[in-house]
Formats: sequence, C-alpha cells, structure tokens
Amino acid sequence: MTMKTRSFLTILSLLSITLSLAIASDPSPLQDFCIGVNTPANGVFVNGKFCKDPKLATADDFFFSGLDKAKNTESSPVGSNVTTANVDQIPGLNTLGISLVRIDYGVNGQNPPHIHPRATEMLVVEKGTLFVGFVSSFPENRLFNKTLNKGDVFVFPQGLIHFQFNVGKTPAAAFSALSSQSPGVVLIANTVFGSKPPIDPNFLARAFQLDPKVVMDLQTKF
Repeated sequence: MTMKTRSFLTILSLLSITLSLAIASDPSPLQDFCIGVNTPANGVFVNGKFCKDPKLATADDFFFSGLDKAKNTESSPVGSNVTTANVDQIPGLNTLGISLVRIDYGVNGQNPPHIHPRATEMLVVEKGTLFVGFVSSFPENRLFNKTLNKGDVFVFPQGLIHFQFNVGKTPAAAFSALSSQSPGVVLIANTVFGSKPPIDPNFLARAFQLDPKVVMDLQTKF
C-alpha cells in the first residue's frame, strides 16, 4: 500500500467518524409508547424513567387538565406564572420529545432571561401584548425581538437566552410547545446570583464589571 493510499484511507476514516458524530441523536422509539413511572416494577429504565407495562396503560397516562385556567401572578417577583405539562405531569410523554406550558403575565409581568438547554420553544399568544426576543451566541450577540398580539407565534432556538415581557395594559397569556419531554430551564439571574454555595462575588464583579457590593446585594435577592 502506497503512502498516498494510506493517507487517503486515514482521511476517509476520520471523515466517517466526524459524520457519524454529527448525525448522532436520540434514537427513535421502537414501540408505540413508554409511559414513565418512578418505580422499576414490571419495567425498564428509558429516558430517565421506568417504562410501565404497556398492557396496563390507560387514557389517563396521556391526559392533563387545567391549562385553560389563569394562574396567580401577584405573588411572583417577576409578575408571571408558568404551568407545565411535561413528562412529570403526563407520563405518556416519555420518549415522545414534546411538552407544553402555559405562561400567565400580570401587567408589566415578565418571563425573565432564561434558556432551555434541551429544547426549541414555539410560543403563541393567547391574549394580550408581549414584547419577546432572543439573543444569538457570542460574538455576534444579536437581538431578535418582536411585539406579539393574540394569535401571533414566535420561535426561540434551543439553548439561546430569551425572554417575554407584557407591554399591554391588561394581563396576558401564552402557550409554548417545546421539543423535549423535559426541556429544563436555566434562569440566568437566579443561576448566577443564586447558586448554592454562592459564587465568589469578586469573581462575578470582574466578570460583570460591577462593584463587589452590588454583586453581594444581588446575591441576597436570589
């Protein structure tokens, strides 16, 4: 085998590995459903949940009620309240890669900057007027924003910081579909200033170009 041939085969092997990694993803379900339960009885562990015996499945495993009801926003420091319908509320969602939330916003209420590490979000306004947006990744940090009214839809790409703010004069509500049975949420301010144990305020002061006293004051609020 010539040196040129060996070099070609090496490059081909590396390319094959790279492509296989690039297209890697969660496997498609190999059964109709895998109802998630928290005990191993009569089941196997899949996607963080044990699968219930499909012969014991009922319609209630795929059912959730209550998204028509507005939740109280007055007790929230940010003026919003999120009602989730994910795999924890609907065990039949396990392995299906989708979930839903309802978000209620008081006047001036907001869903503060946050990310969903495992999901893209599609939001539709049910009532009111929302100012929404997301920021692209570094170094561009480009803000994509829009004012939405009833029936309008906006998409927040997976893993990017995004937010919603009620700019109307009445309470607002929206529904969001997320491309994960358990999308997760990372509230930026709560994570940075409310970690347990707290992050060194001198480090955060330099990172955010703030006075350490300001950082310590923020840490008391989260």
